[in-house]
Amino acid sequence: MYNDDTIAAISTPQGTGGIGIIRISGSRAFEIAGRIFSGKKAFDELKSHTISYGKIIDPSSSETIDEVLVSKMNKPNTFTREDVVEINCHGGLVVLKRVLELVIREGARLAEPGEFTKRAFLNGRIDLSQAEAVIDIINSKTLQSSRAAMDQLEGKLSRQLKKVRDHLIELLAHMEVNFDYPEYDVEEITGRKVYDEAGQIRDLLEGIMNSFEKGRILREGISAVIVGRPNVGKSSLLNELSGKSRAIVTDIPGTTRDIIEEYVNINGIPVKMIDTAGIRETDDVVEKIGVERAQNAIENSDLVIVMIDAGVGISEEDMEILEKVKGKKTIVLINKVDLAGKQEVDAIADKLAGFRVIRTSVKNEKGIDDLEKEITDLFMKGGISLNSEVIITNIRHKDLIAKAIQSIDEARGSYENGMPLDLIAIDIKNAAEFIGQITGESVSDDVIHKIFKNFCLGK
Repeated sequence: MYNDDTIAAISTPQGTGGIGIIRISGSRAFEIAGRIFSGKKAFDELKSHTISYGKIIDPSSSETIDEVLVSKMNKPNTFTREDVVEINCHGGLVVLKRVLELVIREGARLAEPGEFTKRAFLNGRIDLSQAEAVIDIINSKTLQSSRAAMDQLEGKLSRQLKKVRDHLIELLAHMEVNFDYPEYDVEEITGRKVYDEAGQIRDLLEGIMNSFEKGRILREGISAVIVGRPNVGKSSLLNELSGKSRAIVTDIPGTTRDIIEEYVNINGIPVKMIDTAGIRETDDVVEKIGVERAQNAIENSDLVIVMIDAGVGISEEDMEILEKVKGKKTIVLINKVDLAGKQEVDAIADKLAGFRVIRTSVKNEKGIDDLEKEITDLFMKGGISLNSEVIITNIRHKDLIAKAIQSIDEARGSYENGMPLDLIAIDIKNAAEFIGQITGESVSDDVIHKIFKNFCLGK
């Protein structure tokens, strides 16, 4: 799985910017950098973990490619625990490509997706769950999702699972005593100990597993579609929540013809808000396509926000929309309450029994806080607390913990049925194996390859 090639890649996003970074890692990193870097001091004389100004020069033509800042980092105090060089170039596609091509020509090879992080794992700097947290940090959309990923990168989950695995292995060691010294009649004592302590481990694992739904929402967010008749304030709501004028707002019904999406942060939850075309019968071909897309968005969403115009009241079209969203998590906004009297609004609310109803005036920013609180309560009961809670955000981790719990249940069931310790030990060993697959202590090459192929180049 591991080879000693020296690898290189562009580690900054494509496009034009002030800085672009090329990372080189491996046993030949310093040799390659020494041939192409020219500064006040030779590259070999530069101190580790310092930044030096100079130029990248093509040794075959003596052409200066770019003025750069070069970071030299001696192993093992690097991300990959290999010798690492980072070349800070001017951020442009042409210059970065030329420097990278030169580095490869001088003896490096282009890194595979996630290969720098894979080497950090293989060289023992981080475990597998920490490595997976790297991509979560890169993709995080809110402060809370970034904090959850950072907790995992710093080993919060790993430490908890290591304690669990060590405890399971300790139980196996107690069982080994019975296998090695059968003349001592301690099987019943050992069996009871395994049963009781395995139950404690199971409860701990179940608590961690139950955090997954909260973790999944922090990692992936939720999809919320805004629906309603034309001109009820859908686009205004999207603009208010996102803080941007993404959607055109006019008094003309049918202005929004297509799906408009925007990620917003609602109390730490990444929410993909989807503004749709007003749902109504129409002969306009383009608007009809928008209505069909709105209906598809409803089917694929986690949450539906139905908006009703307080000034107009509930129409037959509104009732048809409410019928379409049955079975979905739904919040109904009675909007434009500033244009209707209290009795009219109360009458509308009475017809919405069974729905979560919020009275709003998006134009006057009334009810927005109530909507955000309702969304938080709906998907994050008890709120988000990352201070002491271990939260899993990865479906792979959840599935493996579930398998470990199942193995523990089978071990305890075997004890209850009077099965011998050697059979119980198989299930305890399986539970330890499943936990080890999360941290990488017992995992196949295929799984590792599958995890890292989803990383970006340069990380």
